[in-house]
Amino acid sequence: MRFGFSRPQTVAFMVMLAIIAVAPFAVYPVFLMKVLCFALFACAFNLLIGYVGLLSFGHAAYFGMGCYVSAYAAKTWGFSAELSILAGGITGAVFGLAFGAIAIRRQGIYFAMITLALAQFTYFLCTQLPFTGGEDGIQQVPRAPLLGLISLQNDMAMYWVVAAVFVIGFLMIFRIIHSPFGQVLKAIRENEPRAISLGYRVDDYKLMAFVLSTFIAGIAGGLKSLVFGIATLTDVTWQASGEIVLTTLLGGLGTIFGPVVGAVITNTLEFYLSPFGSWVTITQGIIFVACVMVFRRGVIGELGHKFKVSL
Repeated sequence: MRFGFSRPQTVAFMVMLAIIAVAPFAVYPVFLMKVLCFALFACAFNLLIGYVGLLSFGHAAYFGMGCYVSAYAAKTWGFSAELSILAGGITGAVFGLAFGAIAIRRQGIYFAMITLALAQFTYFLCTQLPFTGGEDGIQQVPRAPLLGLISLQNDMAMYWVVAAVFVIGFLMIFRIIHSPFGQVLKAIRENEPRAISLGYRVDDYKLMAFVLSTFIAGIAGGLKSLVFGIATLTDVTWQASGEIVLTTLLGGLGTIFGPVVGAVITNTLEFYLSPFGSWVTITQGIIFVACVMVFRRGVIGELGHKFKVSL
């Protein structure tokens, strides 16, 4: 199959495309755009934890910095939409390269704690840097025209751009996973000492995967800032990192479609539970615990296990 999809994956991908195409005519487009942004973010995170076995507790740093730089580029520098989004991705990759070079030589809980510490450093940096606006953030971010020509002020027009970027990012991750490079990443995840004994420069592969993951996370952050017209500290907090971990776990670690389903579930719960105010977090926690206990492999992981297919 093209792109290396198996038959079940092809069916699932076509269903996903059909839902993306039909959904804005039935559901509020801004909500759908939020889901797609976080789905892309979760897919980027899953590339790292699901296929390399590296648990980053600070991935919001790259998502949030992508938000800030994209917002600043669109509002202050007057960048077009695609350049603003790309600026967010490059920012995520630069931070990923710098932080990954520090953290990648550690494993397990040590790697997780270093990434958390670096993310907290980024958070405090964002409270002090002049261009971020401190606690006020960057507000009134314009939806710059696509290619400098196509207006994105209409929510439907913006939705199709977000959907296109999501699909491109999704396919990019799929190809990475199923390339020879991706096979080495899986070998490192399964048995790192054996990969080293075969002559692979394991740290280099992990760093490359880390940078690719942070680049896509930055793209997702850039999309979000243009959709909502704002970039705030909320996007770089440790809570945002924790939420994306839960999202990926809920959908299914090491699955292609799991992060997408996880993003749909978490954002839908957040939307419909919002009337409960401060009880939202408690209610979400109870639901997450129940889901993890019932679906130990995640929703998509359990479905794949039951039907003996890879999703």
